[in-house]
Amino acid sequence: MKLSKTFALVLVMLCMCFALLSSSFAEDGAAVYKMKCAACHGAEGQGKIGPALKGTSLSGDQIVAVLTKGDEAKKPPHKKPVNGLSADDAKAVADYVKGLK
Repeated sequence: MKLSKTFALVLVMLCMCFALLSSSFAEDGAAVYKMKCAACHGAEGQGKIGPALKGTSLSGDQIVAVLTKGDEAKKPPHKKPVNGLSADDAKAVADYVKGLK
């Protein structure tokens, strides 16, 4: 009986930690987006100098690839990778962009 209560407590704690990490990951994506992307793509992804990203047809993986590898077919600055952006940051930004409504 005591072992099952301990197991349940550990399980609840793990779920809480996962929820906290997930929400901070999304916040990081928003913060990185605002710092690196919003000047051209708009604070809400509505487009500015660069195209709108809200409702983009690009997949999350395609967004990550553009941010981390660049794409010769794109206009600058996306011909080359975004400076100072890790793969984890790029994934967080992609998740944030895909969540823009």
